[in-house]
Order: sequence, then structure tokens, then C-alpha cells
Amino acid sequence: MTATLERPSETVEVKKKRPVTPARVALHVFLVLTCLMTLAPLLWAVYASLRTYEDTSVNGYFSIAKSLTFENFAKAWEIGDLPHFYWNTFLITVPALVITLVLSSMVAFGVSRFSFKFNIALLMLFTAGNLLPQQVIVTPLWRLYRLIELPAWVSESESLIDSPLGVILIHIAFQMGFCTFVLSNYMKTIPYELTEAARVDGASVFRQYWQLTLPLCRPVLAALATLEFTWIYNDFLWALVLIQDGDKMPVTSALQNLKGTFFTDNNLIAAGSLLVALPTLVVFFVLQRQFVGGLTLGSTKG
Repeated sequence: MTATLERPSETVEVKKKRPVTPARVALHVFLVLTCLMTLAPLLWAVYASLRTYEDTSVNGYFSIAKSLTFENFAKAWEIGDLPHFYWNTFLITVPALVITLVLSSMVAFGVSRFSFKFNIALLMLFTAGNLLPQQVIVTPLWRLYRLIELPAWVSESESLIDSPLGVILIHIAFQMGFCTFVLSNYMKTIPYELTEAARVDGASVFRQYWQLTLPLCRPVLAALATLEFTWIYNDFLWALVLIQDGDKMPVTSALQNLKGTFFTDNNLIAAGSLLVALPTLVVFFVLQRQFVGGLTLGSTKG
């Protein structure tokens, strides 16, 4: 007597392929062309930076290179004195970024976790700061900075003019509005019962903020840190207006050192531009996962 084994019935779900329609093909063609148009300047800068000045002067920029070399990067690093200007940018970007995130997270915690009379008005005040064009206050801010006296150990000019502190303060003032708006909206998605439980257990307000709320905001803080680092690092307006000593300028001004008196080597400038942009790319790739996660958090919440 032979036993027969019956295979349990299995339900196989077959995913139906979406039909290829002319509209779908047109959409993909549009996306590919848009991506190429966005990357074209960057790819052209990379191509130009690898060519010599003699090659482009004889054959033109719209030609096939006879040879490729990394010599322009070494020359840009040395002639532009990039390490010195990297340090100047570090002294401005890192303090401005850290202080902005700390202060904006404190304000966001207050307006999102506590209810008081001017709660909404305070949040609207910080948000309205994003609507003011920065160029509008250039002249009054410069005059105000000239009137503020500082000790010599804080600023060599004994004022906020020609001082990294002045640039840091204006970055904090303009970036806090956006960070407060984003952080307050995210903190509102955190269950309020967590704060109530901590309060019942005797946790102080600062402990609720520092040990309970901030750890839950790591993804959105990483996303904001990536954006803010890029914005502050790439800013040239306030450094140009508020700093008079060329040795104190940020790295974006180092490209001026690569321009000659009688001619300009565009290949050398292209190499310098790529070196200047390199730190922002490094920060983005390091925080890429947190950046994407911070942007998509809350997108599926009702």
C-alpha cells in the first residue's frame, strides 16, 4: 500500500506589469533629459578640470582632449591656499550649524510640547523670518555691526565687522526660522504621553527635552544638518559684506586667487571649484540615509 502525499494548495500572486503607454514613455524620457541637464554642468566642469590650458587654448573647450591629467587640482590646492580657507569656513560653518540646531530645537520643543497664550504667535514669528530677503538688511546690519564694540580677544577689529562672529550670528538668525518650523512639526508627531510619563516620574523640563525628545529627533536633525551645512558653507554674500580682510574670507572666496592678472585659466578654476564643493558632497554621502529618512518621516501619517 503506497501513501500518496498531497501538496498543499499554494496561492501564487502574479504581479501584473503596468502597460507601456506613450504617456509613460514620455515621462521617463523627460526625467532622463532633466537628469542629464542637471548633471551636465558638473560633468563638464570635471572634464574641463582634467584638461590642460594649452590643450583648450589650441583645440577649444568643445573638443576631444588629447590627454587628461590631475595637475590642475594640485595647482589649485597650492595657488588657492585652500587649507587656510577651509579652516576659515570651518570656523564659521560648524559653530553656526551647531548653535542653530540647538536653539531651534529648544524653541520647537517649547511651542510643540507646551500650550501657552503666545504659542502660535511665537512659531509664526520664527517662520516669518524666512520671508525676509537677506539683501534687504545688508546696509542697516553693516551699520549696526560697526556700532557694536567687542573686546580685542573676541574680535581683532573690536567690532562685529571683519569678524567670523558677525557672520556666524547672521547665519543663526536667518536659519533658525526654517529649522524651528521643521522641528516643531516633527515633534508634534511624537506621542504626548511620553512627555507626561516623564513628568510624572519627576523629569525636569530640560531632561524631557535633552534625554527624551532629542534622541527621537535624530533623523530630522540629520536631514537639517545636511541642508544647513550646505547653505551656510556655500554662502558668500555675508562674508563678502561683513569681512574686509581677505585672509579671513571663507573658501568660496579662494577661487578669486586662481584668476590671473592678464588671463584666466578656466581649467584651473574648474578644478578649484570641484575641490571647494567636495566637503558638501562628503557630508551628503555620509548622512545620505539619515537625510532621506528625515525627509520621508511623517509622510504616511494621517
